This record gives sequence, C-alpha cells and structure tokens, in this order.
Amino acid sequence: MSLVDDIRAQAGEAPVRAALILGSGLGHLADTVDGVSIPYDQLAGFPHAGVSGHAPKLVIGDLEGVHVAVLGGRAHYYEAGNPNAMRLPLETVAALGAEQLILTNAAGSFRSETPPGDLMLIEDHLNYSGLNPLIGEATDRRFVNMTDAYDPAIRTKLTKAANSEGIDLLSGVYAWYSGPSFETPAEIRALKILGADAVGMSTVPEVILGRFLGLRCAAISTITNMAAGMSDEAISHEHTKAMAPLGAAKLERVLRRYLKDLA
Repeated sequence: MSLVDDIRAQAGEAPVRAALILGSGLGHLADTVDGVSIPYDQLAGFPHAGVSGHAPKLVIGDLEGVHVAVLGGRAHYYEAGNPNAMRLPLETVAALGAEQLILTNAAGSFRSETPPGDLMLIEDHLNYSGLNPLIGEATDRRFVNMTDAYDPAIRTKLTKAANSEGIDLLSGVYAWYSGPSFETPAEIRALKILGADAVGMSTVPEVILGRFLGLRCAAISTITNMAAGMSDEAISHEHTKAMAPLGAAKLERVLRRYLKDLA
C-alpha cells in the first residue's frame, strides 16, 4: 500500500481542498480540525521536524467547512542541511487533492509599523540563503516560474478576511536566512537595502516546492521580534516561542475567516 493509500485508509477518500503548514504558536489549530491525526513518525519518509514549538503530525479533516490537510510541523534546512526536507509531505498533500498551500511562520521585522504581535502577508521573497530544494531534480520541471509565487488572488482574499476581523495585515517581502544562528545587524542592514521587510528561517523552500507541484501558495508571518540591530530586545528561540502566541491568536482568526469564505 502506498503512503497516500495508507493515509486515505485512515482519513477517508474525500479530496483535500487546501493544505496548511503551521509555524510557531499555531500548533493548537491542528487539534481543532474535525478529522484524523497521524504523527509524522508513522508516515514513512516524513521528516522528524524536531524543533520545539512545532507539533509534527498530519491532520486531515474539516476546518470551518473546508476539507484540509494540516501539517502541524515543518523540517527546517538548519536541522540537517536539507532544503528538500518538506518535499514528501507536500507531494503527499498534493496527491490528496490540495489545490492551495497556506503557510505560516515566525519572523523578525525590519519595520516599526509591523512590531511584534503583528502579522505580515508575504507578497514576495528573497532567497538570501541561495539554497534551493529543487537542486538535483533531473527533469525540466525544475525550472519553476516564481513570478506571483505568492498567489495574488489568495492574498486579496486573506486581506479581505483580515479586514473582516478588524486585523491589520500589511504586505511585505520575506527574506529566507538559513539559520540556526540569528542574523547579524550587518546582515539585516544588507537585507533592508535589498528590499526585505522581515526575515525568517523557513517557508521559501516550501513555496518553491509548492509551485513545483502546481499548488497555489500564500504565506503569513507572525512577527515575534524586531530584527537584529532594530531594537534592544534579546533575540532567542525562547523569545520567539514566548512571543508567537500574541500574533498567532490574530492569525488563527484570519485563517478561520478565510476558510469560511472559501467554503
């Protein structure tokens, strides 16, 4: 039995409409899905996803009237040096029928108007790391067109959902930095010159893979800190985990309203 067949045997044959990847502070949303939860370690080939603050499980079921596949944790490049770590999970949700992929993450802001606790809708990205999950792909499919990688129509609907909830949702450019060390103030200054508005250690390889697989993608960052050199706060993973729930509560409302509208 294939992996997809095994999942369908547990979760049913109904096709998934949307897939979500949950970042720091949003893991509890997976527990509100009316469906089946399968830990990653029971899915052959799925990543370990061993970062504290994530809940590594695949949940398939209904959320706000939409049949979804929720990836409760992600594997980051910095865990094992593999930018391709999320390929199998994304291939799996695509095979289950997902047409769109909504990603969330925690990020550091460069802008005073987007402070910790706020959200940023990603309009484009800078692959500052230079790494790519499609290196080694043997077919010409590897030459993925990344124009409008963050689907304009989905972004418009997410903005509408935020407005309906009375939540500010500014747009900006997200820079992917490999981690696990945080960026230096000099690196942040360079990224600002290049046009970035926030920085984080995920999402970009997943969007590249999503576009490779034909998924329409969108992403929202929860701002957990000001980037290095932008304030006097001490940046740490513990700080990220502590601050993530502040924006995550807003982000959950946006995602739920978006799904209600989608339904």
